[in-house]
Amino acid sequence: MKKVNETISQLVQANQLPIDEIPQIDLYMDQVIQLFEKRFGGSKRNDQEKVLTKTMINNYAKGKLFFPIKNKKYSKEHLILISLIYQMKGALSINDIKSALEGLNEKAAEEGVDFFYESFLHLSAKNAERFREDVFIRGKEAEEEALGWPEPSSDLERALLITSLTDMSNLYRRAAERLVDGLAEERSQKIENQQSENKKKQKNRK
Repeated sequence: MKKVNETISQLVQANQLPIDEIPQIDLYMDQVIQLFEKRFGGSKRNDQEKVLTKTMINNYAKGKLFFPIKNKKYSKEHLILISLIYQMKGALSINDIKSALEGLNEKAAEEGVDFFYESFLHLSAKNAERFREDVFIRGKEAEEEALGWPEPSSDLERALLITSLTDMSNLYRRAAERLVDGLAEERSQKIENQQSENKKKQKNRK
């Protein structure tokens, strides 16, 4: 469990981009990549893994995951959105992320979204503490289960903990996907209702 606890500490420490570390001036793409690499580099699995690349950013832009940039520079709002995308991409598809952040994206293009990001960071800090406790509890549960085995095996005990963690991860991911689907359905329904209302108004004018 000691090695597991060390891993958890490393993940939690390199888990977020604090709002006070986001520059108030607009940045070029290379500067954005450097910022994210510096902040999230500790969470990489190995040196070959990249936190953020030009290709990733261009794909996010093409997929309209964030509103268009100006003069090849990324604003504070862009960095907030890219940070959220970075956090979500490990669990959700690009289309799901786009759907989930659509309303925030629209707001970010018009005004600041510090309030949302600060709330996210606040919840994330709470999640980190729950995460520590939850992994510790699941580790103890795996140890207790292993006591009933025909013979002890640290490898199999760790494999049991891994399967337990991935099982819980899948449940959270599926819950998030269901929420995304519900959000998309509500948005689609609002559009249909608005189109229907517009048709009625046009008909009444005639």
